Amino acid sequence: MKKVMLYEHGGSLNHGCEALIRTISAITKEKTGAAVTLCSYAPREDHACGMDGAVDAIVQNDQVLRRFSPAWFVYQFDKRVTHSKALQDKFLTEKTCLRLAKECDAVVAVGGDNYCYNKGQQFWPTDRALRKQGAKMLLWGCSIEPRDLDPVFTAQLDYFDVLCVRESISADALTEAGLGGKVRLIPDPAFTLETIEKPLPAGFRPGNTVGINVSPMIISNEEQGGATMANYVALIEHILKDTDMAVALIPHVVWSYNDDREPLRRLYEQFKDTGRVVLIEDAGCRELKGYIARLRCFVGARTHSTIAAYSSCVPTLVVGYSVKAKGIAQDLFGSYEHYVLPVQELRRPGELTAAFDWLMAHEDEIRARLTGIMPDYRARAMQAGDELAALIG
Repeated sequence: MKKVMLYEHGGSLNHGCEALIRTISAITKEKTGAAVTLCSYAPREDHACGMDGAVDAIVQNDQVLRRFSPAWFVYQFDKRVTHSKALQDKFLTEKTCLRLAKECDAVVAVGGDNYCYNKGQQFWPTDRALRKQGAKMLLWGCSIEPRDLDPVFTAQLDYFDVLCVRESISADALTEAGLGGKVRLIPDPAFTLETIEKPLPAGFRPGNTVGINVSPMIISNEEQGGATMANYVALIEHILKDTDMAVALIPHVVWSYNDDREPLRRLYEQFKDTGRVVLIEDAGCRELKGYIARLRCFVGARTHSTIAAYSSCVPTLVVGYSVKAKGIAQDLFGSYEHYVLPVQELRRPGELTAAFDWLMAHEDEIRARLTGIMPDYRARAMQAGDELAALIG
């Protein structure tokens, strides 16, 4: 049997990461028939989220770049001072990945945001070592900030045989940088994620509830201090005062150091006495999609929470901070204007409310648009599996 290794997976308590692994593994199995091994930084999270049923094996990665670990200090020192490939290769190469790769027909770097932040430099030594070892390499579902594509980063990405890029802004930038022969514009695999519908909590009105997701990540990217939460508060006040809709606060990442439930709980405490605001508890990505699919509309920060909404044909406004939000919305609607509100632009409390009102004024046409294109979009998301099958041979 053919074997494929997935690597660069941070852990399933980021339910976007969970969604990527579930869908990449399912597509891989369908298109190649290969057994899938997951090399993970957080196997305990994966087991807790039931990922045993999604992949054939889960293996602890030996190199976890946790804050204040020895590898973290090496990484920080090298990033700021030495810029030494030799130092990186000695201390930051993930040896477990290299060992597993020897037994595999191909390796898949799980894209998502991994090469969006700081160019993914923590992964470079392992990518180089895998290429040197002769592995067939595919980067799946990635976004890349165009401004990051200097010659060094471009050369690093050239180690991959195939770059499956999930939105056109990144794909165009990679092509312009000279990597067009390897670029495949293919929607994020999470557009194919299945939906599991659990019983709804009291107060959740199917088809007449606004879903809200806010994250510490977007708050950290705001340029006007306090603007993000002030805008979310104003939005909820508007919904409660001027509509008959309920509000569901939905987390999508629950890592201890980056937990959506923290800002969502603050919102819940402020509005719980209205009886129209519910806080959804943590659940797996398929169950969270089940809640999102029964919304009337969604205002989300986490990329894969918004993909869950888009793929369920729920009109969606993204509070974004990077190329991925703009690129995905542009590919779905022809433009990201009105569909993405950059958090860096938030200044006054009413700006999110104004964007929401535009969304609601166009909700029928947005829903019709998503309903019309989504079957083809899901089918195209499967094409990365064909690229992997061709790579394996």
